[in-house]
Amino acid sequence: MPLIEFSDCGLYCRAGDFYIDPWRPVERAVITHAHSDHAHWGSKSYLCHNDTKPLLRLRLGPGNYQSTGWNQTVYMNGVRVSLHPAGHIIGSSQIRVEHNGEVWVISGDYKLENDGLSGQFEPVKCQHFISECTFGLPIYHWKKQEDIFSNILQWVLRNKEAGKSSILFAYSLGKAQRLLPALSAVTDRILVHGAVYNVHMALVNAGIKLPEVHRVSADTPKEWLKNSVVIAPSSAEGSSWLKKFGPLSIGICSGWMQVRGNMRRRNADAGFALSDHADWEGLITAIKATQAEQVYVTHGFTAAFGRYLNEVGINAKEVRTEFGNDEEDAHPSLPEGEE
Repeated sequence: MPLIEFSDCGLYCRAGDFYIDPWRPVERAVITHAHSDHAHWGSKSYLCHNDTKPLLRLRLGPGNYQSTGWNQTVYMNGVRVSLHPAGHIIGSSQIRVEHNGEVWVISGDYKLENDGLSGQFEPVKCQHFISECTFGLPIYHWKKQEDIFSNILQWVLRNKEAGKSSILFAYSLGKAQRLLPALSAVTDRILVHGAVYNVHMALVNAGIKLPEVHRVSADTPKEWLKNSVVIAPSSAEGSSWLKKFGPLSIGICSGWMQVRGNMRRRNADAGFALSDHADWEGLITAIKATQAEQVYVTHGFTAAFGRYLNEVGINAKEVRTEFGNDEEDAHPSLPEGEE
């Protein structure tokens, strides 16, 4: 029996009697990060990274939450468990599981570029590595974050000159926080949708330092709304909520914007390929660094990516899971995720 099983409830460690990112309620859950496709309500106890704990409380409500730092060992029924930086979003972790000399690493979602908030991805050597491949095609090759931010800021300044508000659609947990330091360079007032504000305050109240934001509400001064800079989730797209900002330009921050046709289908004025996931080269680099004997690929272009890995001598298998329903994981031609 392998140390990690692919069960109907999620990734299960029978020896330790716990699940990793279960999609149904279980007794004990170990959580890689707080996105809704990896953190589900109803389990009796949760173990996560310290920075993920306030986000789980926000999204799942009251519960039995235990947390730990990166590279710290926790024993669960004799099984050694440790969390390591995944670089995906704040608090995101890879889960290393070891028992009787067998080592598995469950990566959750990850990216290799250090965004300054989420921690630097840490390759963890193992025999078995479970990897996402959300952007597992060669066409997905990200520019450096600083270059993408430069393009976003130029777009905002052009909008200001034209008397337009700049509306940036970005996932409320992840890209919204990444955008704040950059946008602070071109505006002294960043307005945000309520969904973004709730995540922001959960993080700030937990001691994470982020630039100030202002929630858009009925009390927001009208003069603030014109020619403004706004971060909102994609659920605001096409809503009456946008009308209050006057003339506006819409920019979408998503890895799917690497394909220009997706921007046209979303009726956006600009698309910025800013992703919280690894691109094609990042996935391959991360997998090779683990030196894993067996790789399992899940949620994304699993068939194409798995086939490539096998062609280059890396043993890979496709695994079906219920991961992959957060806002960016959902392909733009499919229904949007939460918020």
